[in-house]
Amino acid sequence: MLTKVEKLMLYSLGQFYQALNQPLVEKPVMLSTSKIVFIGLLLKSGLVAKQKRAVYRNLESLEKKKLIKYKRRMIKFTEKGLKELKKITLEVMQYTLMENYFQTVKPQGQTRLRGEFS
Repeated sequence: MLTKVEKLMLYSLGQFYQALNQPLVEKPVMLSTSKIVFIGLLLKSGLVAKQKRAVYRNLESLEKKKLIKYKRRMIKFTEKGLKELKKITLEVMQYTLMENYFQTVKPQGQTRLRGEFS
């Protein structure tokens, strides 16, 4: 079972790799990154309120759980890590789809809405 922070780390790495490799979809090349570059980007994003050492430990935790591995100092997903990433991505997608639905839907029919001033 992954913690919320581990899920966020795994998802972040997956999103980073997706953005990094998107322009290369038609080419037989897959880019990867080093631990230090990924940590730097996470911290620079401001979305992770952690210190460099804490992010490093979270990556170590993912490695111990055999979700990522290192090959020539580059972070790689394991098969187990890719499966877990897919689960997380599907979960996030459900929330995003629901958010998008309520952003576009117009109440109709028997729906009764009541407004209150706060």
